[in-house]
Amino acid sequence: MTLASSVIVPYAAYLRVYEPLAAFPEPERSHWARYAKRDDLPGAQDELRRSLADLLPVPPVAVPVHESADAFVAVVDGVTCVCPWRTRLRGWLALEELPERLPGPLLDAALPPVVRRQAVADFERWLERNPDARPWIRSATWHVPVRWFVLFGDEEREFTKGDEGLILRYRTPMVQARRRVARGLKVLKESLGEGPLIDGLVDVGRWLEEFHPRSLVELDYGGLVHTLPAGQLEEDHSAADVAEGLAALRDGDGERAGSAYERLTDRWSVIRGRQNAS
Repeated sequence: MTLASSVIVPYAAYLRVYEPLAAFPEPERSHWARYAKRDDLPGAQDELRRSLADLLPVPPVAVPVHESADAFVAVVDGVTCVCPWRTRLRGWLALEELPERLPGPLLDAALPPVVRRQAVADFERWLERNPDARPWIRSATWHVPVRWFVLFGDEEREFTKGDEGLILRYRTPMVQARRRVARGLKVLKESLGEGPLIDGLVDVGRWLEEFHPRSLVELDYGGLVHTLPAGQLEEDHSAADVAEGLAALRDGDGERAGSAYERLTDRWSVIRGRQNAS
């Protein structure tokens, strides 16, 4: 996330997992218990601003020197759950993806090769000590991956105006997200056989299995809410379109599945088209 934010306009969406305090070993559990009681908990914009601050040094800081001690906090049925930022880990993971996103000259200008090589070496040493590490947050710029919508139902959609502006998000219990992934994979494999959508959904399903079964899963449109007028956001029911498309495939109704897919592609092609707008 830190790397991507350093070189790409931060119009990003996020898939987050909030785990109950019981999922964390000591002393981390006690740290998060104390942290969750703070009155000044940071929000998504605070995380973004701290990430962008790494642009200021010359050369830029590819990955934070120290791991973040911050997290997002949610209370679910009276149970405190936290989503650690793990900014350093996510920075390393984003670094691996940058060559696929940016032309070589632009990447070298933003992050010189010597900076990237040092970050890669640091990550390799860190992984030797933390082989089971995984992020609690995934991000996507200029779109929401279709596979993410499989995890949610339209009834879990929230569209509100908060302290940081418009918020469009979905939240669901982990058990429900895993169930929807399993059902979606069954339909897709029976209807399509194989393909990138199936591979992506398998990857998401494996990631979800890494977390406590009483976790909360959240899809947050994040900075994408700034790319469209409020009226268009209000009409965005992409999770419902994905659910309808899967139901149509299950019923063998190719025409209805095609209509749902067309609504999705039309909506997101407009948003992704703004990535290269001047």
